[in-house]
Amino acid sequence: MSTVLTYGTFDLFHFGHVRLLRRLAGLGTKLVVGCSTDEFNMIKGKKVVVPYAQRREILLSCRYVSDVFPENTWEQKRDDIIREKADIFGMGHDWTGKFDDLSDIVEVVYLPRTEGVSTTELKHSVRFMHSQNAPTVAQPARSDRVAVSASG
Repeated sequence: MSTVLTYGTFDLFHFGHVRLLRRLAGLGTKLVVGCSTDEFNMIKGKKVVVPYAQRREILLSCRYVSDVFPENTWEQKRDDIIREKADIFGMGHDWTGKFDDLSDIVEVVYLPRTEGVSTTELKHSVRFMHSQNAPTVAQPARSDRVAVSASG
């Protein structure tokens, strides 16, 4: 049995996340995810939309993920690798070279990200759509009286 370990925020879970998790899971028999906590994301200067507990629940519902634990610091990775008995440490290619120092205890791989989607792009799109003067839905007129008709 080989264990793959990865990390991420996984905010606004999308098909790019699914594809990365599927590819990572294909490298071993068990995929364990360190999901960045809300507090750690604040330290990193990232604002999340979906709270940690809900992101963890979403990840656990993904068939490619065996377990999820909180990522609280940059420094915890070495201890996590040892605790989880990870054989492979995998990340998206945008992190290439950043975790090579872990290669003394685990195989480090960087996989291509899915083209055409990212959480950052989704957040920008939502902000843009929200900033437009989209028509609002007309609200029905309120009446304090109820009309009753008598039929005879």
